[in-house]
Amino acid sequence: MIRYLPLFVGLAPVIGVTTAYWLNQQAGILPACMPLLDGCTSISATGRYLPGSMPFRAVLLPQAAFLVILWWMGVEWLKQVVPTSRRGRAILISGVTGAVALVIYVTFLGTKQPFYEFMRHFGVYFYFLGTALAQILLTISMPKSRLRTAMLSVIATPFILGLLNLLLKSLGIGPDNFQNRTEWISALLMQIWFVLLYAAWRKSGLTIAVRTGPPSVH
Repeated sequence: MIRYLPLFVGLAPVIGVTTAYWLNQQAGILPACMPLLDGCTSISATGRYLPGSMPFRAVLLPQAAFLVILWWMGVEWLKQVVPTSRRGRAILISGVTGAVALVIYVTFLGTKQPFYEFMRHFGVYFYFLGTALAQILLTISMPKSRLRTAMLSVIATPFILGLLNLLLKSLGIGPDNFQNRTEWISALLMQIWFVLLYAAWRKSGLTIAVRTGPPSVH
C-alpha cells in the first residue's frame, strides 16, 4: 500500500481544502466563486473559520507526517533507480522542512497577535519553498523520460509563482486577487506533482519488502 502514498498525499489536501471552502461558502462566510480563477479568497481563509476549519485541519495536520514518510521513501526509491545520485540528503532536508513548516502554518492559522501572524506567514512560505525545492531536486535526479519532463513542467511554475508572490508581498504591492490566484494555482500544481510521482513509482515497479534477521547475541 505504500506505493499509493504519493497518490494519497496529492489528492487528500485538494479534497480537504475544497470541502473547507464549500462549507464556509454554504455558511455565507466566503464568497461563491472559482478561487482558482477569480482569486476571490485565499487558501488560508478556507481554514480560518468554522465549519471549514475542521476538515482543513483534519487533513493538513496529518499531511505533514505523511510528507515526511513520503520524502524518506522518495530518497530510498531514488537510490534504487539512480544509484549515483547524491541529492538524497538535500531532498530529505527540504521536504522535512516543508512538512514542519506546514504544521506551524496550520497551528497558528486564524490567530491575530503579531507573533502568531509572523509564525503563520513563516510557516506557509517555508512550506511552499521547502516542498517545491524537494520536488525539483527529486525530479531532476530522476532518469530522463516523458514523465520526468511533465513533472519538471508542473513544478517549475509554482516555484516561480511562489517566488513572485513572496516578492510582491514583501514589497506590499500587487492586488489581493492576483496573490490568491497564485497561491491556488501553485498549490494545485504541487499536488499534481505528487500524483505524477505515484505514476513514476508504479512505472518503475516499486515494491516494499520487510526483512527480519537473526536475533543479536549479546
